[in-house]
Amino acid sequence: MARTAQVKRNTKETTIEVSINLDGSGIASISTGIPFYDHMLEQLARHGGFDLTVKAVGDLHIDTHHTVEDVAICVGEALRDALGDKAGVRRFASGAFPLDEALIEISLDLSGRPFVAWNVELPECLPLGSPAFDPSLAEHAISSLATSAAITLHVNLRAGRNVHHIIEASFKGLARCLRDAVRIESSGVPSTKGVLS
Repeated sequence: MARTAQVKRNTKETTIEVSINLDGSGIASISTGIPFYDHMLEQLARHGGFDLTVKAVGDLHIDTHHTVEDVAICVGEALRDALGDKAGVRRFASGAFPLDEALIEISLDLSGRPFVAWNVELPECLPLGSPAFDPSLAEHAISSLATSAAITLHVNLRAGRNVHHIIEASFKGLARCLRDAVRIESSGVPSTKGVLS
């Protein structure tokens, strides 16, 4: 059975369409109007090994917050829907992920119980790109994605001075852990309860 999903979201602030194929080949088609965020979502797909399409139009004349949040919610919902009952998935994944001087540690569980511990104190930095991506939105994006996907997620900064490197290592690390956790390795639901929800 194909592990795919499509999600649409229409509000007064954003119009978003997301599609995901967990068993794809890392192909991304991302358009949010925020180049730095597009780049992070491309990393998520490429290193996650899944195909991801995001088309978003948001109220960027106000700021980038609404678009970043709503896209993350939609990607998380699509991931959750594509996983279905999670039968056969590995479920857990963790690792340490470097990008030059930055080192991020990620641990996650496709638990069905959303919880995010974000222990990443970013150095002072001007917004990235144009329209501007406020670095503080990285936490909001990853937390919104994990919560909507019903994932337990811990993100810890072990080293780093460059904000771009820290944020990119976080997205790449999340991607690699998702790639590992969604991998099919058995037939049953990996829980003594018989469900992951």
